[in-house]
Amino acid sequence: MKVATFTVHATAAQSARWKQAAEGEGYPSVGAWLAAAADAYLKARARAGMPIPLTWRKGHFRVDLQDGQAEVPGFISMPFGAFRGTALGRGVQACKRYTLVYIPSGRILATVRTYVQCKSLAAELARLWVRGDGSEPSGNHAPVLTYPA
Repeated sequence: MKVATFTVHATAAQSARWKQAAEGEGYPSVGAWLAAAADAYLKARARAGMPIPLTWRKGHFRVDLQDGQAEVPGFISMPFGAFRGTALGRGVQACKRYTLVYIPSGRILATVRTYVQCKSLAAELARLWVRGDGSEPSGNHAPVLTYPA
């Protein structure tokens, strides 16, 4: 299992409350308790219909195009990527289309008209996947949504 480390700043009063809560709930450390509390918070947001906040940055990622796998420039918010283009690739055929990709597999999830639609769909999928086990939905490799040509 890969582990990430975070540094959290707290007041003395917060520290005392967090230590008491961690001990009271049987966690071995405040860090373990904070991790569980953060996960519970995100699941509660999802149940309330509030999308998981996604932070997008520029980057490159691999995608399964019709002609084979390629690395494309675009925007990344793990586990999603969005690029200007379609399953045919970038360029003239990409005019006015954006594609949402599930980065771990390179699978195309959707092709839509705008980047804003890609971001919105990614937030919705993140919200739905938090309700489940966090894995990619079904073994079906067909796109989730394709905008008509």
